Amino acid sequence: MSLVLDPAAQDLLFREARTANTFTDEPVSDEQMQAIYDLVKYGPTAFNQTPLRITLVRSAEARERLVQHMAEGNQAKTATAPLVAILSADNEFHEELPALFPAFPQAKDLFFAERSSREGAAGLNAALQAAYFIIGVRAAGLAAGPMTGLDFAGVQKEFLDGDHTPLMVINIGKPGADAWYPRSPRLAYDEVITTV
Repeated sequence: MSLVLDPAAQDLLFREARTANTFTDEPVSDEQMQAIYDLVKYGPTAFNQTPLRITLVRSAEARERLVQHMAEGNQAKTATAPLVAILSADNEFHEELPALFPAFPQAKDLFFAERSSREGAAGLNAALQAAYFIIGVRAAGLAAGPMTGLDFAGVQKEFLDGDHTPLMVINIGKPGADAWYPRSPRLAYDEVITTV
């Protein structure tokens, strides 16, 4: 059986998807970011949670502050990418649940009254949304360079607050020269899928 999605779209979103390490200087506009968000906001999450928060780092001053918290191997590309996004999980996401999940508004207090429950749910569902976001960046014809090599506590202190947990930093733009490392292997179907 073949997939319904056009093969060129399959390649764009998955087979040719790589972490970009260099970028051109072509800017990434607010309109592009709005279009990406307007697409990926429909990705499913538990209880229609929307814990992902995106901080776009555009100013030179903010970029300088962020680069100081990146691992050494991620500093140069973060300093030169056209746009950088800090993705975080909002641990107070439950406040929006009555509006976002009107079929069961009491979920806010029934399941997420405790901070520990919210943190677990926020981390999982924001990670799902982060994956949708990366695919959305690809769908916009841009490259994404997601990174977790950073000082998470430093990024939180510098850019977020105690209610937001940083997940990753993503460089965004048109790929530059030698943007890709060689493709690494993937596990085969029968190495991953088990039928019981």
